[in-house]
Amino acid sequence: MEKNEICSNPDSSIEEKIENLLSKMTLEEKVGQLKAKWLMPRKLLFDLFKAVPPNKQRRLRDLISSLFAEKEISEAVISNYVREHWRDLLEREKNIGKLSIILRYFSPKEAAELHNKIQKFILENTRLKIPVIIHDEGLHGCMAKGCTIFPQSIALASTWNPELVERVGAAIGKETRAHGIHQILSPTINIARDPRCGRTEETYGEDPYLASAMAVAFIRGVQSQKVICTPKHFAANFVGDGGRDSNAIHFSERILREIYFPAFKDAIQKAGALSIMAAYNSLDGIPCSCNKWLLTDVLRKEWGFKGFVVSDYGSVLHIFTKHKVAKNKAEAAKKALEAGLDIELPESNCFEELINLIKEGKLSEKVIDEAVRRILRAKLWLGLFEDPFIDPEYAEKICDCEEHRQLALEAARQSIVLLKNNGILPLAKDLKSIAVLGPNAAVMRLGGYSGYGVKVVSPLEGIKNKLSAVTRIYYAEGCSLTGSSKEGFQNAVKMAKNSEVAILFAGNSVPETEGEGRDRCDLSLPGVQEDLIREICDLGIPAIVVLINGSAVTMTEWIDDVDAVVEAWYPGEEGGNAIADVLFGDYNPGGKLPITFPKKVGQLPLYYNPKPSGRVYDYVDLRGPQYLFPFGYGLSYTEFKYSNLRITPEKIDPNGKVQIEVDVKNIGKYKGDEVVQLYIHDVFATVARPLKELKGFKRITLKPEEKRTVKFILGPEELSFYDADMNLTVEPGTFEVMVGSSSEDIRLRGTFEVV
Repeated sequence: MEKNEICSNPDSSIEEKIENLLSKMTLEEKVGQLKAKWLMPRKLLFDLFKAVPPNKQRRLRDLISSLFAEKEISEAVISNYVREHWRDLLEREKNIGKLSIILRYFSPKEAAELHNKIQKFILENTRLKIPVIIHDEGLHGCMAKGCTIFPQSIALASTWNPELVERVGAAIGKETRAHGIHQILSPTINIARDPRCGRTEETYGEDPYLASAMAVAFIRGVQSQKVICTPKHFAANFVGDGGRDSNAIHFSERILREIYFPAFKDAIQKAGALSIMAAYNSLDGIPCSCNKWLLTDVLRKEWGFKGFVVSDYGSVLHIFTKHKVAKNKAEAAKKALEAGLDIELPESNCFEELINLIKEGKLSEKVIDEAVRRILRAKLWLGLFEDPFIDPEYAEKICDCEEHRQLALEAARQSIVLLKNNGILPLAKDLKSIAVLGPNAAVMRLGGYSGYGVKVVSPLEGIKNKLSAVTRIYYAEGCSLTGSSKEGFQNAVKMAKNSEVAILFAGNSVPETEGEGRDRCDLSLPGVQEDLIREICDLGIPAIVVLINGSAVTMTEWIDDVDAVVEAWYPGEEGGNAIADVLFGDYNPGGKLPITFPKKVGQLPLYYNPKPSGRVYDYVDLRGPQYLFPFGYGLSYTEFKYSNLRITPEKIDPNGKVQIEVDVKNIGKYKGDEVVQLYIHDVFATVARPLKELKGFKRITLKPEEKRTVKFILGPEELSFYDADMNLTVEPGTFEVMVGSSSEDIRLRGTFEVV
């Protein structure tokens, strides 16, 4: 089978191959590389809508959405449609550059086989034989049938372990490429300063330093397997007024550069991300998808980005239909492309106008050429010209293999955060009876953008796996996740009365109570879950609450009544086993919160690193500490002692570096993990600086009585900030160093001076 001779020539450089191929492409072939197609049964759905009166169409949409929420139904309908129509699509669109989520609903082996058929068709039926890129999602596992489901991103951030996250990324990359997918629209690296946003679960939390470290690790892992990462959503997507996703943003350039840009900058400059997704929102009135300052001036000219920019799904059309800064689709396409956006996802809509725009003299072909260069460069990096085919047998072998399941278990264990413990945990394994209660006990909530088709362990199953027949396990749901009925309370109380301890699994679920398009104005537990907790606590038996969720939860109405609270997040396919390991002491929890938990929703946004206030930091009706649990917080079954802070040298010049050393000792009875956290404060500066900033962290494991020295290096990258003229600088002055177990649990302090 013939390949593209130009791009498979080993004697030519990448840039030579690109220019040679570009010179031979027709306008139609060039534009084809910028187009995507999404093979969904849209005509069937469109015909259904046409047959229904307008006042009934919303109801029909809701019914279809609920129907397709069932993965088995989605798989049956969509996979059959793809099998029947993929060839027809490629016959119509022979020059297509990208296909959207076409392989999601196939087993790994069948997906790989279909991938090979698609690439073979292109080689045999197109003039220039340019392979196609297939993309999907991969936030915490390739979002396709049969792939490993790791803990959700907010949980991965709670590990505070970039090395582990890089390993998770590499596993995701292996399974993704084996499945026939070349690009994932991940990770989500927006900063989550307001947990009312339904997509907080997708993020790495509220801090730019932590988010950057996790983003770099994840991208390095995934791209090590020749899969393109697409960090999203550029920029400031989840922090609209009221914690709203994709609402208009009116931030200053300073806050963008200090808080919302760093993770994207590091994703490009440190991890080499090859693609970026533009966000839905507008920024100071300009939609991100046609924002030249973002997509060209900052991204390419300033940061040196060489990859390609994709739209969020439908965001180019939104330039016209939502933001109303274009009068039609053609104008929206022109604005997006000229600003630096290269591909419209999930399928070409406005970009169908590109050829006419060029023929009418309204768009320069040079703009098209530059975008095509970026796409060809990515395909060369992927190695598609040399060998576009994959091994179906390997796909079946690697996806959700035992090694990756064990990695998912390790990640879930490390992500669990112990929020409260009056000494009840860990539980003894020889209890005579326990009650396992709540709407999240017998199911494993996985969070948004999850795959399917693999064995998933629920908390109830994990507890059963952990305990012997000596322990009687009583289960009752008690209540539904969101309903108002308390009919199940009686049975839950009965089960609890027969038990020595009650474990209540409460929280949220995607898409029922949070997730994309599911922002909230209330962070308390939905439905009557809090009533169930209080009902069980009134019995006087020990009560433990385990939260399965993706964001902060307010707990002031019940937290004083329970004996322990465990934050398990959406812990992935092995979550039930990991939770049981923590509850019964086979694993000592060491996770730390990547976001601040407020006491009341009216405090939001609430984060650990504000700049100085002109008055006070509390409310007249809520005095004292504002957090319920602060950023970086997490308990352990053991205790750690910090000592002997050393800062050398005590004085450095603006280009110099300072070493911070601290000794940490496990003085408890259990082996455990501690996340040593380093914060700094620029005491006096020409521009107001945050009260504290995370600038280093290290997760360590210590046996009882073991002591270790932890070292950090601070240099210009950590000490610089934007001055009054928006120049990045390190100013002379005193810096306070704070080392501790959380942003509020500071154990040691010191200073050094920049001279």
